[in-house]
Amino acid sequence: MSGLTAVPARRGKAARMKAGQTIRIVNTHGTQVLDTWAFRSDDLHEFMSMEHTRPQIGRTIPVVGDALRSNKRAPMLTWLEDSSPGIHDTLVAACDVHRYRHFGIKEYHDNCTDNLHAAMKELGLTPPEVPCPLNMWMNIPVGADHKISFLPTVSKPGDHVLLRAEMDLIMAFSACPMDVTPINGPGGEIKDCHFQIS
Repeated sequence: MSGLTAVPARRGKAARMKAGQTIRIVNTHGTQVLDTWAFRSDDLHEFMSMEHTRPQIGRTIPVVGDALRSNKRAPMLTWLEDSSPGIHDTLVAACDVHRYRHFGIKEYHDNCTDNLHAAMKELGLTPPEVPCPLNMWMNIPVGADHKISFLPTVSKPGDHVLLRAEMDLIMAFSACPMDVTPINGPGGEIKDCHFQIS
C-alpha cells in the first residue's frame, strides 16, 4: 500500500488537491462504501453537488468522461477511470445520528456526517453544510416501481476510480460505518479504503 493514504474503517479523511492533479480512490477490500465530497478550497460554500451533476450528465450514476459539478454548476472533477462494475450512488444522503435512531439505535453510532466534520477539522476547516455525497460503490438500484433498494456493493477488492481536479479542492471521505443495512456486505463488517493524489 506504498504511497496510499488510508481512510480508516468507520472514520473519515480529507486532503487538498490542486487543479490538474488526479486522485486514485481504491476499494481495498471490495466491500466498502466510501462517501466522497469535494469543496472548492478557497470557498467551501461551493461544493460537489449530486443534484446539479445528475441533470448535466443525464444519468444517476457517473461514467468515464463525465464531469462532477458544483452547486454553481462548475466542473470540479472529471471521471477518468473506473475498474469496478460502475455501480455508485448519487441519491442517498450521508448517514447521521438521526438515521441510526430511525433504526432504533439509541446510543451513539459512528456516522458519515460526523466523519466529514472530523476529517475537515484535521485540516483546520469546517464544512458549511453536509452536501449529499457521491457514495462510491454504493448499490442503490431504482426499480420499475420507483422504489429504491439498499443492496451490497458489487465492487471487487482493489477496484479503483480515477478523478482529475478541475479546480483547487478539498477532498473528503468517510468509510461508511453503516452496519444495519447490507450496503457494506451482509456481515456488516466495515473496512478501510485508500487514495493517492498525483
